[in-house]
Amino acid sequence: MAQKPSIPKGTRDFSPAEVAKRNYIMTIMRNHFEKYGYQPIETPSFENSETLMGKYGEEGDRLIFKILNSGDYLDKVPVEELQSINYKKLTGKISEKALRYDLTVPFARYVVQHQGEIEFPFKRYQIQPVWRADRPQKGRFREFYQCDADVVGSTSLWQEVELIQLYDSVFAELGLKEVTIKINNRKILSGIAEVIGASDKLIDFTVALDKLDKVGEEGVKKEMLEKGISELALVKLEPLFSFTGTIQQKIEKLGILLSTSEEGKKGIEELRFICDNVTELGLQIANIDLDVTLARGLNYYTGAIFEVSAPDGVAMGSIGGGGRYDDLTGIFGLKNMSGVGISFGLDRIYLVLEELNLFPDTVTTVTKVLFLNNGENQAYEAMKAVAFLRSKNIKVEMYPDEAKIDKQFKYAERKRIPFVVKEINGYNCVVKDVILGEQFQLDLKQDFIKFF
Repeated sequence: MAQKPSIPKGTRDFSPAEVAKRNYIMTIMRNHFEKYGYQPIETPSFENSETLMGKYGEEGDRLIFKILNSGDYLDKVPVEELQSINYKKLTGKISEKALRYDLTVPFARYVVQHQGEIEFPFKRYQIQPVWRADRPQKGRFREFYQCDADVVGSTSLWQEVELIQLYDSVFAELGLKEVTIKINNRKILSGIAEVIGASDKLIDFTVALDKLDKVGEEGVKKEMLEKGISELALVKLEPLFSFTGTIQQKIEKLGILLSTSEEGKKGIEELRFICDNVTELGLQIANIDLDVTLARGLNYYTGAIFEVSAPDGVAMGSIGGGGRYDDLTGIFGLKNMSGVGISFGLDRIYLVLEELNLFPDTVTTVTKVLFLNNGENQAYEAMKAVAFLRSKNIKVEMYPDEAKIDKQFKYAERKRIPFVVKEINGYNCVVKDVILGEQFQLDLKQDFIKFF
């Protein structure tokens, strides 16, 4: 007996109903992206390894899926190198390409490669899958979609204000009330590292702090100690783990804490501008909060950073995030090209909407009307009617086989098709409402169009 096929861990198949729900989310996102002036682009599923490696920090590099060179990929590797067990050196010899880890670094590569064709500031959105060799768990997959909106070529903080508004408008239409948009600034984190005497450990500091939601305060402290951050530094860091109050109160506390750090004070001013203007302009449904422990471990962030939390009561990690990167394109040779962007976590948003029962019932209704197959003559009349209705943009189909009527009705019920045409004579149709069980007659060319 043949072994039952399977798919890799961390990947999924999607049913027609699931695809319809995912498309519903993506359609709303696309509409809002374009309403805010963002244009769509797409980049390849895989990039040259040198494009991706070294852009996400040591932990990110370990999670990048490498693609083996085609053919005999070991042919040109000396035997002594195979025996040395130096995986980093060996990987470079046998793998020249990798699946993209996110959409931001490929976007930076795109901007540099096509800079002569782009009008700056350039506002782009991108909805495509990415891959990470992470441990699969609820809401965390190895293949998942990111939905990004970025602006490059502008240092204006109004872009951050607008991106928060974009988050708010998308979640408002999805009906996802009471999401929280957390905000911080990498300059503030640099300032904190400076005042606690850990400037030389900034990356280790932010990577550890970024794990607060996963491992808790003690886990963060343990990792910092393991990375060489002193006990005295952790004592100075203690107030951050219980930083409470309104945004303005938190900013005032930060002002005192970072009074000796020019970098930290600059971050505070940037935060104040963004938060004051977002508050003044108002949001529809989202809450905004200053989270001084928010770090987002990716190395390329340099200014404001964002993370979106699901409503209280929903056990889910962040459903969105992003931030300002002052020189991401510089890694590809294009200097002084600041950018800022946000990402929506499609897969997690889907799970949240499902848990809260926020998908409209109509989302999964594909076919509106089913014509029964009552034999060759009726089938011919039905197909003429089907063609006419499709020309009017009505989703309609005919059951292909001359099967028992009960079987055809069960097909309609399983596919959640709301109306069935039992008989057709010229333009006159006998229609049954599958949901209500009512039966009535309609004229194909007049009543049908109005009714559906």
